[in-house]
Amino acid sequence: MITRRLLCAGAAVAPFSVLAQESGARFPAAWLDGIRQEALRAGVDRATLDAALADIREVPKVMEQARNQPEFKMTWERYQGLVVSEERIKRGRALLAENRAAIERFAGPAGLPPQVAVALWGIESNYGTRLGDFEVVEALATLVHNNFRAKFFREQLIAALKILSQGHVGLHAMKGSWAGAMGQCQFIPTSFLAYAADGDGDGRKDIWTNKLDVFASIVNYLRKVGWRPGVRWGNEVSAGAQAGGGGRIVRPAGAGGPAYQTTENFKVILRWNQSDFFALAVGLLSDRIAA
Repeated sequence: MITRRLLCAGAAVAPFSVLAQESGARFPAAWLDGIRQEALRAGVDRATLDAALADIREVPKVMEQARNQPEFKMTWERYQGLVVSEERIKRGRALLAENRAAIERFAGPAGLPPQVAVALWGIESNYGTRLGDFEVVEALATLVHNNFRAKFFREQLIAALKILSQGHVGLHAMKGSWAGAMGQCQFIPTSFLAYAADGDGDGRKDIWTNKLDVFASIVNYLRKVGWRPGVRWGNEVSAGAQAGGGGRIVRPAGAGGPAYQTTENFKVILRWNQSDFFALAVGLLSDRIAA
């Protein structure tokens, strides 16, 4: 969703830590007033701002995470083993069987194989079991105030306040990663505003606890960014194969490893996360779940 490499480079291969998030210093009143005025101009109501900003404090753990991101180096073999694990495949098959009618309600009209939606659900949040435990507004405010990619995260902060104002989730239920990736599909706030969907028609887009909204949102994202019905993500091919059909050959382990002929729908998955490893994992996990 937009560019999310920073947000989830390691999310697919390691569980979110349960962190003791001690409160830090209060934000300066003048700085908070600037956020308030910008949010008001964006259409956020005063009651939401009063509740969200009244006792907001910096979260030291957020800056620890932001400043100490490990360099993401892993072999394709290791990555695939962790992300497309036998346990994740087994769980994905069970959950596809359990939720097939609900998923196909949204995936069918979009021409999306339901196993692709399940694979994304599984990789992003381990099927809704790992959502992150930071309060999103405080985490984003901490990043902005500390000038960590301030322009990007200020946009996310204003978007998060808009989501609260629209009534999709409560302030303290809006949990996510240190960088604001939220819910079972790990949308950043601007992606939520652009792509989240109300799957059950209750007027809310609850990607934290409502599976219908989660499935509808995943499908809506892929549909809006160009998913082509009837086209696979790709296939493994011989080492000497040449690219064709509008795709490219991806060799995640280098010249001596496996090769995959990818398609336009592989590019669509890359719109979700701009990593060949990630997109290949989604494709391979979806195939294993469906097998």
